[in-house]
Amino acid sequence: MENFAEPSSSISFTSSSRLSSASITNKVYTSGGPETGSNLNTISLSKLSCNLEQLLGDFGSDFSDAYVVVEGNSVAIHRCILAGRSKFFYDLFRKDEKSKYCLTDLLPYGNVGYDAFIILLSYLYTGKLKPSPLEVSTCVEKTCLHDTCRPAIDFAVELMYASSIFQVSELVSLFQRRLLDLVGKAVVEDVVPILVVAFHCQLSQLLIQSVQRVAQSDLGTIQIEKQLPSKVAEDIISMRDSSPTELENNVAKGDSSREKNVKRIHKALDSDDVELVRRFLEESDITLDESYALHYVVAYCDTKIVSEVLSLSLADVNLRNVHGNTVLHVAARRKEPSIIMSLLNKGASVSDLTIEGHDAVSICRRLTRPKDYDMKREQGREANKDWMCIDILEREMGRNPMSGEASFFSLEMVDDLHMKLLCLEDRVSFARMFFPTEAKLAMEIAHAETSELAGLLSSRCSDGNMVEVDLNETPISQNKRILSRIDTLSRTVQLGRRYFPHCSQVLDKFMEDDLPDIVYLEKGTSDEQRMKRLRFMELKDEVHRAFSKDKAKLHRSGFCSSSSSSRYKARKH
Repeated sequence: MENFAEPSSSISFTSSSRLSSASITNKVYTSGGPETGSNLNTISLSKLSCNLEQLLGDFGSDFSDAYVVVEGNSVAIHRCILAGRSKFFYDLFRKDEKSKYCLTDLLPYGNVGYDAFIILLSYLYTGKLKPSPLEVSTCVEKTCLHDTCRPAIDFAVELMYASSIFQVSELVSLFQRRLLDLVGKAVVEDVVPILVVAFHCQLSQLLIQSVQRVAQSDLGTIQIEKQLPSKVAEDIISMRDSSPTELENNVAKGDSSREKNVKRIHKALDSDDVELVRRFLEESDITLDESYALHYVVAYCDTKIVSEVLSLSLADVNLRNVHGNTVLHVAARRKEPSIIMSLLNKGASVSDLTIEGHDAVSICRRLTRPKDYDMKREQGREANKDWMCIDILEREMGRNPMSGEASFFSLEMVDDLHMKLLCLEDRVSFARMFFPTEAKLAMEIAHAETSELAGLLSSRCSDGNMVEVDLNETPISQNKRILSRIDTLSRTVQLGRRYFPHCSQVLDKFMEDDLPDIVYLEKGTSDEQRMKRLRFMELKDEVHRAFSKDKAKLHRSGFCSSSSSSRYKARKH
C-alpha cells in the first residue's frame, strides 16, 4: 500500500493495527500519491457506467425483470436501476409490479419514439448522454445544415418530453436550453411542436418565448387554432389583437360578412359536406379561391374530401395564400401521397417556390428522416409515405418540361433565394443575347417586363451582388418581391424549353460549362484568351444549329415566328 500513503503517515496492516474500510477510504481520498482520491472517484464512476451499460444489450436481458414496449419493440429494463434514478419510475414500480409496460400508456400528451427512449434509458443507466442518431435527427435534403430542419426539432422535442415526464431534471434543463436556441432560428411552422411541449411540460421560459415568436409571426389564425392547445391559441390571438403583425396590417379588415362566409365554408369542409360548400358558394359572392378553401382542405381534411373539392373544378390549384404558399406546398408539409398526386393531376406546378425559396420536393425532403426514407421497401408491402411523396415529386420534376430547370437547377445547387434569382436572370439575359427574338417572344407570353430582367449583363456590381438594395424594405416584402421576379423568369425559361428545346439545351450547357470563361474573354494569358475565342466561335455554330432544328420543328407544328436569330451577332463583354 506504499503507493497510497503519504511519506509522513504510512498505512500498515498488522494484528495490532486494524482499520475499518471507511478509514481506509478516507485515507485513500485524502492521499497525495500518483492516483488521488478525485481521480479514483472518476475512474470508479466511469467503470460503473460501463458495467451498467452492458445491461442495456442482449446480455442484460438475462437479468431484467420487466419490459417496455416502444413502437413494437420490447426493451428489457431493470426496475431497481430505474427506480433509483427516476422518481417517476420509483412511484410507478412501487404501486405497480407488472412485468410489461407500454410506453404510450406512460405518456399523457404524446408519443416518444424508440430512438429517443433508448437515449434516455442509456442516460439513466450510465449517466452519459449519447449523441442523437443521424438517421432520426437529420433530414434527407442534401443542402440542409440539419440544425433547424424538422427532424432535428422533433427529436429534441421528444427528448425534452421524455425527460420531463420521467422527471430527469438535469436533462430537462439541457434540452430546454437547446429548444430555446431553436425557437429563434427555425421557421415558425416548426416552432409549433416546441410550443406544444413547453405548454404540456410547464416550461415557463420556453413557453413565453415560443408564444412571442408565434404571435409576432405571420402564421395563420386557422393554423394556430388547429395545431395549438386552445388556451395557448387564445393567448396568441389576444396578443395579436393588441399588437397586429405586419401581415394583418396589410390585410383589409372590417368585412365581417366575408369572414363569416369563409368560416362557414371551412366548417362545412370539417364536417365532410362538400354539397353544403357548393350551396354556400351559390348563396354568397365568395369563391373557393377567396376563402383559400383548397389550402384548407389539403391541410386538414380527409383525402376523400380533397378529391371531391378538386372535382368541382372551381379552385386554382396554383393559387398562393397570404403567406406565399401554393396548395402543393401545403400538401408537401402534410406528406400524403394521394393528395399530392391528385394536385399534380389537376395541373399543380411542382416548380413553384415558397418565399424562403423551397419547392415542394425540397419541403418534403426537409421533413423526412433518413430512417424513414431509407426504410426497406419489400415487394407486396405498402411503401413508406415519406419516400413515396418525395419519389412522386422528383419524378414530376424530371418528367414535366414545364416543371422547372431540371438540368439547370438541381437539388444539390445553392438553396438561397437570391442566388436562384441571379441564376435565372443570367439565364434569361444570355437567351436574349443568343436568341433575341425567341427570348422576346417567350417573355411576352410570360408577361415579363424587359426592365425587370436585368441579369448578369446589367444588374450586378463588380463583386457579384445585386445593385438595387432598399434598406427600408422588410424581409417579408423583399422575399415576396424576389419570389415574384423568380416566378416571372421561371415562366420565361419554361416557355423557352417548350418551344425552343434545342436552343435551351445550348444555353444549359453554356451556363454549366462555359459561363465563367466566355463572359471574361479579355481575362487570362494570350493563349487562354485565344482558347476562349475558339470556344466562343464553336458556341456560335452550336447556336445556329440549334436554332435551325427548332425552326424546322416549329414550322412542322404550324407555329410561326419571325426570328432574328439568323442575324445573330456575337457580343463580347
